[in-house]
Amino acid sequence: MAGAGLRAAARRWVPRRDHGGPRAASSSPSCPGCGPGPGAHCPGAPRSAPAPAPAGGAAEPSAHLWARYQDMRRLVHDLLPPEVCSLLNPAAIYANNEISLRDVEVYGFDYDYTLAQYSDTLHPEIFNAARDILVEHYKYPEGIRKYEYNPTFAIRGLHYDIQKSLLMKIDAFHYVQLGTAYRGLQPVPDEEVIELYGGTQHIPLYQMSGFYGKGPSIKQFMDIFSLPEMALLSCVVDHFLGHGLEFDQAHLYKDVTDAIRDVHVKGLMYQWIERDMEKYILRGDETFAVLSRLVAHGKQLFLITNSPFSFVDKGMRHMVGPDWRQLFDVVIVQADKPSFFTDRRKPFRKLDEKGSLHWDRITRLEKGKIYRQGNLFDFLRLTEWRGPRVLYFGDHLYSDLADLMLRHGWRTGAIIPELEREIRIINTEQYMHSLTWQQALTGLLERMQTYQDAESRQVLAAWMKERQELRCVTKALFNAQFGSIFRTFHNPTYFSRRLVRFSDLYMASLSCLLNYRVDFTFYPRRTPLQHEAPLWMDQLCTGCMKTPFLSDMAHIR
Repeated sequence: MAGAGLRAAARRWVPRRDHGGPRAASSSPSCPGCGPGPGAHCPGAPRSAPAPAPAGGAAEPSAHLWARYQDMRRLVHDLLPPEVCSLLNPAAIYANNEISLRDVEVYGFDYDYTLAQYSDTLHPEIFNAARDILVEHYKYPEGIRKYEYNPTFAIRGLHYDIQKSLLMKIDAFHYVQLGTAYRGLQPVPDEEVIELYGGTQHIPLYQMSGFYGKGPSIKQFMDIFSLPEMALLSCVVDHFLGHGLEFDQAHLYKDVTDAIRDVHVKGLMYQWIERDMEKYILRGDETFAVLSRLVAHGKQLFLITNSPFSFVDKGMRHMVGPDWRQLFDVVIVQADKPSFFTDRRKPFRKLDEKGSLHWDRITRLEKGKIYRQGNLFDFLRLTEWRGPRVLYFGDHLYSDLADLMLRHGWRTGAIIPELEREIRIINTEQYMHSLTWQQALTGLLERMQTYQDAESRQVLAAWMKERQELRCVTKALFNAQFGSIFRTFHNPTYFSRRLVRFSDLYMASLSCLLNYRVDFTFYPRRTPLQHEAPLWMDQLCTGCMKTPFLSDMAHIR
C-alpha cells in the first residue's frame, strides 16, 4: 500500500519545468560540534514553514515550493507508521560477500575482543595507568592527572594528523567530515581545517599513511584498545594548549603511544583482567557454546593471538573450562600479527605447560600443544588449510583480516562490538523519521533548484539550513563529536570502506553465530548504485526519476 501511495503521489506531482537548465545548489553550512541546538527541531515532528507567500501566491514560485514541501512532509509522515522502527536485529550477522557456512571446514579466531569480549570498564584503567606513566616516567606536568577518561569522546576509526595534533573523521573518499576535527578537546573551525590542508577537505592518505594506517604523518585508530589512547592523546594536547606550553607534536604523540604500549607490555592490563574475570570478560558462556557447537559438527578450530599463553590460558579456562585446548586443533600465541601474515622468517616454537620454550624444530602442529610466533606460510604448509574453506574471525581490520583476504583468499569475519549500539539507535523512531525526511528533503532540493528567482532562493536556503540541522541531529544520536563509526553525513566512513573490503561477514559478537545453522548461506543485499536507484524515497516523493531535466533536454537529441 505504501508503494502504491508513493507511485500515485509521483504521478500527481508533475514537475514544473524551468528551461534555464540545472544549476548548482548552494553549499550547506558546516556545524562544528554538531549537537542539537536551539535551531534544531525534532525530526519526528513536522516542521512549520515560514510565513506563506503574498496574496496571489498560487502563481508565485515560492508558494509552489512550499506547497510541494508540505505535501512531501505529509507523505513521509504517513509512510512511516510506528511499527516501521526496530526492523534491524542487533544480534544478526551482516554479509558483505556471499558465503555458505556449508563450505567452511576450518574456523580460526583471534583472542582479545573476539573469543574474549571485554567490558568497557577496562578503558578507564588503561587511560589512568598510561596517564600516570606519562607523569612519573616521562616527567609530564602533574596537571595531567586531573583528566579522567571520557567514554563518550572518541569513536573507533578516527585519523590523527601528528604534526597538526588533529583528531578527525575521514570518509571513504579521504575527505574530512566538517565539524568532526578536534585539537585536544576543542573543535577546530571548518575554515581552519580547510586552510590547514591547502584549501580543501581532502587528505592525501596515500602520501601520509601506510596500508596499516600507522603513519608516518597520519595514524588511524582501528582497534578497540585505541579508545583510551585517543582520549589520553586529546587530554594531553588540551593541557599543553590550555597552559600555553610549547611542545613538539611528534614527541608528544610518541610518548602517549609508548605509555599506552607500556600498559600492555608490562602486563598491567593482563593483571587487572586475571584478578577479576567476572568483571572484565563478557559472554564467556556464549563463546563456549559457539566453539562446542562447531566441534560437534565436525569443524576444525585454531587460535592465533598476539597475547601471551598464561593470559589466554586463564581466560579460556574461565570461559570454556580446563580442557579448552581439546577444542582447538592448533593454538598459536604471541604471533606478532600482522607481520605473522607477511614475514616468512620467524619459525614456530613449542611452549610447555609452564610457558618455557623448546628448541626442537617444528615439523607438524599438534592438537593440544601450544606454539609461539611462527608465520602464516609455515602454517599453511603444515596444515594445508587454504582458501575459502577457512573462515577467520578478528576485531582488527588490518592486523587480523586484511592480509588473509587479500593475499590468501581466506573468508573473514569482523567482530564490531559498536554495531549493537548503533543498530539500536537506527531502530529508534527519531532516527528513522529524521533520516527519511532528510532524504526526501535532499531530493526536493535537487529537483527544485531550477527555481532561481529571489524568493525561491530564500526558500531553497531555508531548506538547506533545515537539512543541515537534520544532519547534525542525526549525527549527535551516535556521538556528539564524531557521529557514527560507519557513516559521515552521507558517505561511508574510511573505517566502513575497510570493513567492506576486508570482511565477508561482520557482527557485534561471536555469539551471533548461535542464531544461524552451521550450513547457513549469507546473501548480501543488492544495495543500489546511484544509477540503479529509480525508486528511492527522495525521488518518489519529489516525482523525479533521478534525471529531473530529461524532458527539458530532449531537444538535444
